[in-house]
Amino acid sequence: MSASDLPSCNDQPPVSALTVDLRDLAAAAHSPVPQAFAADPDLRQILDGQRTSCWTIGGLGLVGFGRAAHVVVTGEDRFTAARDWWDRLTTQLHITDPLNRSATGPVAFGALTFARASTTSSGLVLPELVVGHDDDGTWVTLVSTQPEVQMQDVMAAWTRLVPQLQPVGSRHPDPATAPVAVADPAADRSWCSAVADGVGLISEGKLEKLVLARAVEVRSDAQPLDVPGALRNLAADYSTCWTYSVSVEDHADPSVNRLFGATPERLVRVLDGKLHARVLAGTLDRASVPPGIDPQRWAQQKLLDDPKQRAEHEFAIDSLLDSVSAYTNQVVSSPDPFVLELPNVWHLASDVTAELTPGPDGTVPSALELVEAIHPTAAVCGTPTHAAAEAITQLEGMDRGLYAGPVGWLDSRHNGDFGIALRGGVQRDAHRAELYAGCGVVEASVPAEELAETRAKLRPVLGALGVTPA
Repeated sequence: MSASDLPSCNDQPPVSALTVDLRDLAAAAHSPVPQAFAADPDLRQILDGQRTSCWTIGGLGLVGFGRAAHVVVTGEDRFTAARDWWDRLTTQLHITDPLNRSATGPVAFGALTFARASTTSSGLVLPELVVGHDDDGTWVTLVSTQPEVQMQDVMAAWTRLVPQLQPVGSRHPDPATAPVAVADPAADRSWCSAVADGVGLISEGKLEKLVLARAVEVRSDAQPLDVPGALRNLAADYSTCWTYSVSVEDHADPSVNRLFGATPERLVRVLDGKLHARVLAGTLDRASVPPGIDPQRWAQQKLLDDPKQRAEHEFAIDSLLDSVSAYTNQVVSSPDPFVLELPNVWHLASDVTAELTPGPDGTVPSALELVEAIHPTAAVCGTPTHAAAEAITQLEGMDRGLYAGPVGWLDSRHNGDFGIALRGGVQRDAHRAELYAGCGVVEASVPAEELAETRAKLRPVLGALGVTPA
């Protein structure tokens, strides 16, 4: 889809946006914002809406409600088409933003497919109302079809769109009515066979690394899947991960094709001319610690001292650095990878920072442009990239869709924060979802061990949904 073909979500496109400090909104007469929330905000308290877009970590981030506009894109030029639409839309908006910093003003949430040939919809969503919270404060942005927006309009939108505040913490359905994961032993055997074939390609010298994923179906016949509740559980239990949710398409039923999860991997963040990324490759299941062994020391030995894990990690680091080399003259990476501890697994991780080189007009590339340059990384595809992508198509037997693709947000100043859509899935309808997990395959990989790794990676989102074993 070209930029000239981009549709508008509404018959009346948005024309204005107003950002206000949350404390000012709470202090206004007849404000619907609780004073306690304004004094000590935590965005996990408002992750309860059916039409919620979010990107949060530890109570910080962005939560969007409603839909002022959106674009659906597909194909090889999906990144360019989405970027062109966003640039055109924000240029036409009259933006009033006295805070004037990253993520204030209009913000779009986005999700784009892993593969260029995917038939799944990619796109951006501009919410009607966004609540943002960072280390410098909390704000609310309203996007409107009206030429002028006042404080009372923001309060009215809050009343209409923001759910009642909930305490931060996990909640789970009654075990008697909880959803179940559909067991498929034949699919497990087929996937292990694909891993063995991938190891064969590596042994033949056709690949250095390959990432293979599989899908697990979850069903809930007794009652609808509680995805808002799952988001709250993920945000509470995996507070060092980025909890995400976005529905690219505009369906009357908000449960259709909703992407959600909590990813530990930041693909790229652009903030004030700097690039930030977190690369993960190398995984260890916390449930596999032998009795009587110190878990931390064991994890260090198994990840930092294991040639297989280190090799897998180096492929991912090199992939990122090669992708950003055209955009920067200075890159700083962690001198050595570190062990990232999550409730279900340990990962081998490295943080990367780079100073972006301004273009001829003095501006740095947008977050979405860098996302296109970096995706797909070796962490979710393999090395070499083109050969690995072809092998994935041949061996996985599925369209990944939005799984392992970029998910996050961007603002009108070229800032943005995108992760890789991992540790999650897609809710297909009110009673059914597909959850995904993958692992890096190298020459030393053992299919049964890789299958066990995917099960460990599925635990967070299965547990968040309250799934009982099939």
